[in-house]
Amino acid sequence: MQEYFVDIEHNNQIFDESFFKLKEFENCTFKDCNFSECLFIALTFIDCNFNNCTFDQTKIGNVAFRNVVFNNCKMREVNFAMCDKFIFAITFNECVLDFSKFYTLKMKGTSFQDCSLVAADFMATDLTEVIFDNCDLYRSEFKNAIANKTNFKTSYNYSIDPTVTKLKKAIFSLKEVKGLLFKHDLIIS
Repeated sequence: MQEYFVDIEHNNQIFDESFFKLKEFENCTFKDCNFSECLFIALTFIDCNFNNCTFDQTKIGNVAFRNVVFNNCKMREVNFAMCDKFIFAITFNECVLDFSKFYTLKMKGTSFQDCSLVAADFMATDLTEVIFDNCDLYRSEFKNAIANKTNFKTSYNYSIDPTVTKLKKAIFSLKEVKGLLFKHDLIIS
């Protein structure tokens, strides 16, 4: 049976693997918490906020994120591809998401602001109308992604192959457009 928590604030806690199984959290706030190496199984987060939390290498299985905001969180090597895909709505502000996976997710309209997304996996992801605002996308992979109307204008270090990524009406800055030409081995100065 699933436990239900509403309007609860968790501060400065280090969680272990056993706490996060078969639970639902609504309108909860987690501040300065550590979830590193936890196992999230069959959880639901609705209208929740995570502030200054650490999720490095947290394992996710069938977790629902519905209108969840992550602020200044460290989330290296998290596989979001294993999330519940129904009403997946998430926002990231000033987060470190290096080596995280978003493979095949539908992320339409998601906002990444001031995030590090080094070597993130967006392969086959629907990134329609996503905003990458001032994000480091070094070595991130976009093969077979749909990035129509996606805003990359203030982001940098991306290498996106337009022949294998849908980019209709995507927005780029002239300064960083070289990231679309990398496979041609051109020198642009």
